[in-house]
Amino acid sequence: MRALRRLQSWEGFLIAVLIFVVLVNTAISPQFLTTGNLVNLFQLSIEKVIVALAMTLVIVNAEIDLSVGSMLGLSACAFGYLHDAGIDARLAVLACLAIGLAGGILNGVCTAWLGLPSLVVTLATMIGFRGAARVLVEDRGIGDFPGWFTDLGQKGLAGPLPFGLVAFAVLFVVFHVVLERSGFGRKTYVIGTSRDVAEYAGIDTGRHKIVLFAISGTVAAFAGLLYAARVGAIRGDVGLGFELDIITMVLLGGVSIFGGTGSLTGTLLAILIVLALRNGMALRNITGHIQTGVVGILLIGSVLAPRVRSGRLFGAER
Repeated sequence: MRALRRLQSWEGFLIAVLIFVVLVNTAISPQFLTTGNLVNLFQLSIEKVIVALAMTLVIVNAEIDLSVGSMLGLSACAFGYLHDAGIDARLAVLACLAIGLAGGILNGVCTAWLGLPSLVVTLATMIGFRGAARVLVEDRGIGDFPGWFTDLGQKGLAGPLPFGLVAFAVLFVVFHVVLERSGFGRKTYVIGTSRDVAEYAGIDTGRHKIVLFAISGTVAAFAGLLYAARVGAIRGDVGLGFELDIITMVLLGGVSIFGGTGSLTGTLLAILIVLALRNGMALRNITGHIQTGVVGILLIGSVLAPRVRSGRLFGAER
């Protein structure tokens, strides 16, 4: 019965969609299911999928972080700037993670303690972080990073598995345990459902939100370092527009934009669907602009679907 209920859930629907996409892609291109293509499928978007894990926690908590793409870019550009200035790469990595932590705390404080909507706060910091990244590198491209650093992004850590994919797997397990099996996760759901109820229950909702935004900022900074390592060079536009794919993955996975519901399992399934769609279109030489349009349609559909299922579309509640 439990398995049947799971198959009838939104996650069951996502599994069916994923199977359909895989079958279509396999029919279109025999290379789709090769090991090299499947690794590349993740590797080329590893920064987005890592940030999507942290974004899941934020949106379950009824908040949103639009600044993750800009923080990713700022972290990558800060690393390039510090390396170009002769700072040891290991210190530069720590500095970039600290920048991510500080940026996340800034978002959290403005949202939780100043009472500003996270949509507005993170829209402002999205612009601010992007501006800071461009100030650091201007119009230059910076590369020539240490070999050990680029190896993390370009070479396999365990056989054919790159470091980024291993990091994603570890973070998925950690965040899944935190969200689904811990008191911190239960508080995240309760606050997302009703902040007033959570406060009446004695939960420090402000501190909890700051911690979540701090996690989001730090993970985005980590993803920026992975991008710099994978590409081997950075520019001021690193991570531009990444927010669309990241938020689509989370909402398509069944996480309500209003908070309180969703799971990392759903996010993982949505990640696989989005990556498979993009990869299939790339194998058919469909341009990136069309791919982005398809992802945008998915984003609209992922927001509308819960309302259709509950009969609340066009305000018609039944």
